[in-house]
Amino acid sequence: MAPPPPDGTSPLGPLTVKHLSRRFLPPLLFVGALFAFQYHRGQQIEAAGGGRGELALQGETMGTTWSVKVVGEGLDEAGLRATIQGELDAVVAAMSTYEPTSELSKLNARAETTPTTISPALRTVLALALQISAASDGAFDVTVGPLVNAWGFGPQKRGTPPDAATHASLRERVGWQKLALDAAAGTLAKAHPQTYVDLSAIAKGYGVDRVALALEAKGHDRYLVEVGGELRVRGHNAHGAPWRLGVEAPLEDRRAVQAVVPLTAGAMATSGDYRNFYEQDGQRISHTIDPRKGAPITHRLASVSVVAADCATADGWATALNVLGPDEGFAKAQALGLAAYFLVRRPDGDFEAKVTPAFERLLPNR
Repeated sequence: MAPPPPDGTSPLGPLTVKHLSRRFLPPLLFVGALFAFQYHRGQQIEAAGGGRGELALQGETMGTTWSVKVVGEGLDEAGLRATIQGELDAVVAAMSTYEPTSELSKLNARAETTPTTISPALRTVLALALQISAASDGAFDVTVGPLVNAWGFGPQKRGTPPDAATHASLRERVGWQKLALDAAAGTLAKAHPQTYVDLSAIAKGYGVDRVALALEAKGHDRYLVEVGGELRVRGHNAHGAPWRLGVEAPLEDRRAVQAVVPLTAGAMATSGDYRNFYEQDGQRISHTIDPRKGAPITHRLASVSVVAADCATADGWATALNVLGPDEGFAKAQALGLAAYFLVRRPDGDFEAKVTPAFERLLPNR
C-alpha cells in the first residue's frame, strides 16, 4: 500500500461506486452508524513539524473499536489511554443493552410505569434523543429495539420477519411518546411497562463526545476521536492541516472512500443499510426499522452522513435521515439547515450523491 500523503488524508480519492454482491453481517453491541472512518491508525509517536508529536491509540469498546489521535508535546500515553477507556467504559455501564448490570438494562427490566431516577449521563442522551424524535416526526425512536429484534437483527439474528400477531403486540409498546423525561427531577417514566429503550443509534456518538471533552479538560486542543466509525475532531493534525474525514462508499464487500471532508472542529456520523441486511423471498430486509411503520425501510437511500458540532447529534440525525429516506430526509435536512451527504441507489447499480448546502460548504473545491 502506498504511504499516506503528507497532509494526512487517505491515498484513496473520491470514488464512483458500483453495486456488488450482498451479504448479511451481524450487528455489534451498539448497532449504529459504522460507516464513516479515518484512515492510517497506528500505535506510535510520529514526528511532526516544529517538534510536535502525534500519539495514536487504539482499543475496544461497545462491541467495536476506538481510535484516538492527539497532537502535542510530552503526551502521557498511559494516562491518556486510561482516560479514554474510562470514559467509554462509563458509557457502556450506563447504556449497554447487552450488559445485564448496566443502568439501561436495569431500567428496561423494570416493568413499572412510575418515575424512576436516572443518571445525568442517561438523562442527557435521552433528552437529545427525544428532541431528535420530535424534530424528525418520529423517524428517530429509541424504543424501536423490540421491532429491530423481531425482524431478525437482535441477539438471536434469526433473519426472518415477525408474524402478524407478534408485530402487532410489539407495536403497542413502541413509541418515543411513551417516554416521559423530567429533566428537572432527573426521572424517567414509561407509559407502557414493557417499553424498551435502546440507545444504539446515539450512544457511540455520545461516547465520542465524552472522550473529546475529557481530552479538552486535560488541555488538549488538537485531536481526532473515533468510535466504530463515528468521529469528532478539533484543531489541526500533526502536519498542521485540517483533519480529513472519509465518507465511506456504500459497498458491501470492501471499504473505499466516496468523499473527503476537511474539519478543524465538529463531528461526523454515517448511517446506512448496505452492510447489515438479509433477503426474504427476493426482497432486501434492512436492519434500519422505520418506527412509524414498524417495518424495515424500503427506499433507495444507501447511506447518509451528517456533520454537527457534537457527535451524539450527528449520530442521531444520521439515523433519522436514513429512516426518512432520500426525498423526505433530504427535505428535512434542508429545512433544518443540517449538513448532510446522501448516497442514493440508482437503477443501474451506481449511486447518486445529494448534498445539502450546509454540507457542500464543508467540501474542498466547492
